[in-house]
Amino acid sequence: MNTAEMMRILDSIARDRKLDKQSLVKVLERAMVSAARKHFNTLDTEEFRCELDPLTGQMQLFRHNEPMNLSPEDLGRIAGQTFKQVMIQGFRDDERTTMLNEYSKRVGEIVTGAVQRYDGGALVVTIDRAEAFMPRSEQIPGEQFQPGDRVRCLVLDVRDAGNQVKIVLSRAHPDFIKRLFEVEVPEVAEKIIDVKAMAREAGYRTKIAVASVDSKVDPVGACVGVRGSRIKNIVDELNGEKIDIVRWNESSQILIANALKPAEVAEISLCFELGRATVVVRDDQLSLAIGKRGQNVRLAARLTGWDVDILTPDEFNKGLEIMTSTLSGVEGISEEHLDKLAALGMVSVFDVEEVGAEVLMTELGVSDEVAKRVVETASVKAKEVAETQQKEKEAAEQRKREEEAAARRLLESGASPLAEGTGPAVAVSDDARAADILGQTPAQ
Repeated sequence: MNTAEMMRILDSIARDRKLDKQSLVKVLERAMVSAARKHFNTLDTEEFRCELDPLTGQMQLFRHNEPMNLSPEDLGRIAGQTFKQVMIQGFRDDERTTMLNEYSKRVGEIVTGAVQRYDGGALVVTIDRAEAFMPRSEQIPGEQFQPGDRVRCLVLDVRDAGNQVKIVLSRAHPDFIKRLFEVEVPEVAEKIIDVKAMAREAGYRTKIAVASVDSKVDPVGACVGVRGSRIKNIVDELNGEKIDIVRWNESSQILIANALKPAEVAEISLCFELGRATVVVRDDQLSLAIGKRGQNVRLAARLTGWDVDILTPDEFNKGLEIMTSTLSGVEGISEEHLDKLAALGMVSVFDVEEVGAEVLMTELGVSDEVAKRVVETASVKAKEVAETQQKEKEAAEQRKREEEAAARRLLESGASPLAEGTGPAVAVSDDARAADILGQTPAQ
């Protein structure tokens, strides 16, 4: 056996695979012992012992602590095959352990890898010498990669799966955006700007609340960059995902107002007992505050930790009036009690029903009997209001369906829009409509 060549190969494996050479030496010694046991057909694990000189590569086998003049070639083909299998398995186990230790320390870091393929919806990515995967749930919706593409992602988890190490990657996790900000915004990496909270719907929109420990540094301006250069790099990496940078504030009311931007908030009422924020916005700001499919208010709620309820002034005042008129008739409840309920953020009979009698006793200073009467009265009225609201909703949906059906019939008939009047509907000609717009009398 060429010991010098063996040690050079061992050095090469240790260097290329980032393994400890001493652990590889131990693997070779175990492989030699296994081969000897196979050759001599013994089950005694203590009968053989092997020592390998890490400098010269000389291998010495002992039997019952007595040296034997044997090399792997002397043990025969079957024992030699055992030597090879144990050695390969040992190398793989050492490589798996090293990889597990290395990547366990890198959880939460951004890495760059090369796309290999899609496997059952999961994206397989090669990182350095390791093969990792990104489950469909951790991918940004709509993103597609081709083999060979370079992709940046977050090391989300590292698992020991028996004979292999599973490295889980993510581009949909909120921490991925936080790490991108650390890369693009030096103030975030240096902890001058602190990311206080984040809420994300991957591929669509993200809200991130930031604060600065240095009064001279504007956290929002620093994250946006000159002419939006910093935020643009992050948005480009996320293929156009919208990012709202929110100025953090210890006041929940100010933070909620900031989180709902670009909508303008008129008033915010907080109910700490329910963890609910009732936000009043003007009618023209309602759709902006709610956002497409409720996305803006949903992300704002997750960012602030409050259950956010958006109302128009009319809806807010109506709920308050119903609560006031309903509870004012309860014996033992004064005007002062009603004002205190509103100050506590309870602005409807639904809130009073949900909060319960025990809280009313503590906050209003009323007896158990009065508190229970208040809750019972509010509960009865809440059911009535809920039924009324349901009927109004159904009626509105019915009107909408009828309008849509009428519009479809009009389009299918090819007729022009109908003139308004009390008599039979009459189709209006194109000339008449044009004359009406111009303020002229149509030609006869």
